[in-house]
Amino acid sequence: MTTIRDVAEKAGVSITTVSHVINDTRYVSDELTERVYAAMRELNYRPNTLARSLRSGHTKTIGLVIPDISNMFFAEISRKIEDKGFEFDYSVILCNTDDNSAKEGAYINVLIEKQVDGIIFISAGDDPQNQVKPMNFGIPIIIADRDIEGSNSDVVLVDNYQGGYDAVSYLISLGHKRIACISGPSPVTPSAQRLKGYYQALEDVGISIENYYIEAGDFRYESGETAMRELLKIGNPPTAVFACNDMMALGAMRAVYNHGMNIPGDISIIGFDNIPISKSVYPALTTVAQPIKEMADMIVEILLERMNQQRQRRRTDEEFSPFRRYVLQTELIERGTCKSLNDR
Repeated sequence: MTTIRDVAEKAGVSITTVSHVINDTRYVSDELTERVYAAMRELNYRPNTLARSLRSGHTKTIGLVIPDISNMFFAEISRKIEDKGFEFDYSVILCNTDDNSAKEGAYINVLIEKQVDGIIFISAGDDPQNQVKPMNFGIPIIIADRDIEGSNSDVVLVDNYQGGYDAVSYLISLGHKRIACISGPSPVTPSAQRLKGYYQALEDVGISIENYYIEAGDFRYESGETAMRELLKIGNPPTAVFACNDMMALGAMRAVYNHGMNIPGDISIIGFDNIPISKSVYPALTTVAQPIKEMADMIVEILLERMNQQRQRRRTDEEFSPFRRYVLQTELIERGTCKSLNDR
């Protein structure tokens, strides 16, 4: 088996020089660097990346923990995070938890064993231990898409309350008064904040809030379809529905069509997320857009900054800068699933 000594002899340099070229730990002239790489190619030498990571203290890997890869929002932001990580020469290890705290905990253990340099939690579960444990091992984390009270980490999310408020205010501006909501599964953000925006928008214009106009889903397509079927059974059914994510909105659209009704002629629907398929269905879905690329870029850049601080701290005992909370704004995207009643 080819060793680093063989490469050094072939290139006519010291073992130390080969090590510096491989690990990028000290300046080596272009001429010597090329000689080392030429020798490595000729001898088919491949550095031991595990040994390198142990020496350097970082593995160039990031863990990404998400609740449901089948949800197109999580799939889209995961892709953007992977792109951004690759830009900085980091590999991303994807962990899909199925909204299961025990499964999330098991993946955290795996990521710690793999000695990842940092972990991104997107819509992390409710078990705070799953976020605390990596930090006990000196692994920085960042939480996205959820505001966890008392969390000792940076947080990146959108203004879910304002997004929900804007969606319902838009329906009100179109003349709708019987407005239903298909909420998400969680009593915490982002679902709760979107529902809170729904309540406030109705309250601000004096529209009474009827509990039978609110159905809970789980952010999946099937739950949107089921919730919409229940709403259509009401004696005085809604003229418009705010679904707290696009996947449920698409399921709701299917239920409306199966009921023999038309969108937006009989009922208007608005979603939340602006996943790619939302503009491909017919009619195209009116929705509240999250700035997915901006979120992904910010998440990775902030985590890389924390990871660099962690390495500096090992050498200098430097303190971390204060944790920060970043709230990005949403945007209402008008398409074809909402109809004005003002001309009736």
